[in-house]
Amino acid sequence: MIWRSPKYTGPERRKVPRWRPRPLRVLLVLLGVAATGYVGAALWLMVHEGQMVFQAVQTLGPARPPFPYEQVTIPRADSARQFAWVMQQGDAEERPWALYLHGNPSTVASVVNISHYELLRNIGLDVLAPEYRGFGGVEGTPSEAGLLADARAAYDYLREHRRISASRIVVYGWSLGGAVAIDLASRVEIAAVIIEGAPASMVDIARQRYPFLPVRLLMRHPFESLRKIQGVSAPILLLHSPEDEVVPPDHARQLFEAAPGRKRLIEVRGGHVEASSVDGKRIERAIGAFLDEAGIRTAAGVP
Repeated sequence: MIWRSPKYTGPERRKVPRWRPRPLRVLLVLLGVAATGYVGAALWLMVHEGQMVFQAVQTLGPARPPFPYEQVTIPRADSARQFAWVMQQGDAEERPWALYLHGNPSTVASVVNISHYELLRNIGLDVLAPEYRGFGGVEGTPSEAGLLADARAAYDYLREHRRISASRIVVYGWSLGGAVAIDLASRVEIAAVIIEGAPASMVDIARQRYPFLPVRLLMRHPFESLRKIQGVSAPILLLHSPEDEVVPPDHARQLFEAAPGRKRLIEVRGGHVEASSVDGKRIERAIGAFLDEAGIRTAAGVP
C-alpha cells in the first residue's frame, strides 16, 4: 500500500488564490504606458517648439564689423521696438542694397553674419541687417509671424525712409532667415532674392528628428517655404553646401524645383555655418554673376 500526503486545503490556500498575470491586463497596462509617453512627448514638443525653431540669442554679443556701420531704429506703425545695422559705402545713389536676414542661433553681431556683410560689400552692395524680436536684446518673443513682420518693417524702412527703389533691393536670407526672405519676396517688389542654407519646411526638419510624432498638426511655426517660393517673381539664387548637416541639401533642390521664373542653384563648400568664410570667393563670384544676369548694378553706372 502506498501512502500519499493529503492535498493541502488550508485557509490560506482557500481564501488567497495565487495571483497570475492575465495577458489582456498586461497588454492594456503596456498600451496605457505607451499612450502616456506618446502624449507626453507631443506636449513636450508643443511647449519647446519655439525654443527649438528659433534658438534665439538674447544678447547682442561683442563682435562688430571691421568697417563703418550705423545702428538705426526701425520706425514701426505697431510701435514695436526694433533696430538694424546700416553698412553703406559712400553716397552712390545707384548702388543696390542687400536686406540681410540672419538665421539661428545668431544675432546681427554674430561672426557668421559679419562675414556675410563683408562679402556683400565686396560685391558692391550696401547692407541693411535688421534684428528680430527676442534676438540681440530686442524685446518680445520670437514667432513666425513676428519675424515676418520684422523683415517687412526693415523693407519698408528702405523704401520709405531711405527712398530706395524696389529695383535696387536684393533680399538675402541665411538659414532660417532664408525662410523669412522667401516669405518677404513673395509679398513685395524686389530686384532679386538670394537664399543660403534655407529649409524647404520646418515641418520636414522636425519630421526627420521626430518621425513618430504628428509634427504637422503640432507645429505653430512651420515656415512653409516650399509653398511660398512659388509666389516669388524676382530672380532667385539658391546657395547650399552638400556638407550641410543642419539643413540637408535636398531642401535646396526642392526649393529650386518649386521656384518659378529665373533661378540658379549653386553648391558651395563649408557646411551650414562656415560657407561664407570657407568658400567666400566662390560665393562672391556666383552672386556677382547672378546680379549681372538680372541687370542689377553693383556700382554706380554700369552693371
